[in-house]
Amino acid sequence: MQERKNRGSLFIVSAPSGTGKTTLCRKLVSSLPDLKFSVSYTTRQPRPREVNNRDYTFISRNQFMSMVDKKEFIEWAEIHGELYGTSKKRLEELIDSGINVILDIDTQGAMQLKKKTGEGTYIFVLPPSIEVLRKRLEKRMTDSKNEMEKRIKRAAVEIKSYRKYDYVIINNTLKNALKELKAIIISHKVKTEMINPLWIKERFKTYS
Repeated sequence: MQERKNRGSLFIVSAPSGTGKTTLCRKLVSSLPDLKFSVSYTTRQPRPREVNNRDYTFISRNQFMSMVDKKEFIEWAEIHGELYGTSKKRLEELIDSGINVILDIDTQGAMQLKKKTGEGTYIFVLPPSIEVLRKRLEKRMTDSKNEMEKRIKRAAVEIKSYRKYDYVIINNTLKNALKELKAIIISHKVKTEMINPLWIKERFKTYS
């Protein structure tokens, strides 16, 4: 009998575009063997070095809306004119098999998920400032000036949602932000609610 519950846990990470949340999530998954990244669906075009079904599952708008009609997404949202969604089937299969899952989704999707399931640990990643965020977006060089300004304006709106999350990490340096994110994941594993009560009963019944 296992001392911990078999069902996996869900971790939701949100942040304004350009804050570095995807990099943080990827590095975290590579360092924690019992944590998997949930691959979202999107209608946007792949960026350089992005791989289909690793970074995102890239599909057409018609395919996406067909999945919406079939209620295959546990959450979905339109961001900067493109659609993003989390497959209900993919997520449930991972969690039911005992795998801890990290979701990299925007504030709209996160609040949908929170309302629907009431489960998960919600983590918001902040940039040190709007000025730093602007510099990071400029350095990324994947957006036009007009598109970048849209992202900056959206960031100002998204940041107001931080109070709805359980934890807030300020990504001043990747090393420190990763350390804090990892601490949240590891500490969750030893929460009282994660212990298997049947294991306690079996191991300590003589003294109860």
